[in-house]
Amino acid sequence: MKILTKIFGEIEIDDDKIIYFENGIIGFPDLKHFTLLHDGEKGTGVGIRFLQSIEEPAFAMPVMDPLVVKPDYSPEVDDELLKVVGNITPDNMLVLVTVTVPSDITKMTVNLQGPFVINVAERKACQIIVDATEYPVKYPIYEILQENKRKAGE
Repeated sequence: MKILTKIFGEIEIDDDKIIYFENGIIGFPDLKHFTLLHDGEKGTGVGIRFLQSIEEPAFAMPVMDPLVVKPDYSPEVDDELLKVVGNITPDNMLVLVTVTVPSDITKMTVNLQGPFVINVAERKACQIIVDATEYPVKYPIYEILQENKRKAGE
């Protein structure tokens, strides 16, 4: 399938790369089909990808693995919330969090309170809300990313 996106232009997406959110995502309940895209040209080196809507080509959300910036990220989640994604195991689960990149890049944050949980085997996903105060909506990551870059360069 071909879709025209705001960030990537026209792209071809294989059916097996489409991720289904039965309940949509928070704030956008009607958007249910997405794919994960990586901007190879801009190569941020920090693992930022884009959760690209299939229904709304202008909608692409930057996301990343929370373990890159918070290695102990392990919120407790009620199994009931994950039923829509099928049988989740550590081998088929991908967790991503949204990234906010303001004009002042040093104020970059991730939302640790509203992760996306994706069953990569079945391509089903959901967004959940974590009821834990240690996981803020705006977790600053700029300094962490700079430190990770420094360590990688050693």
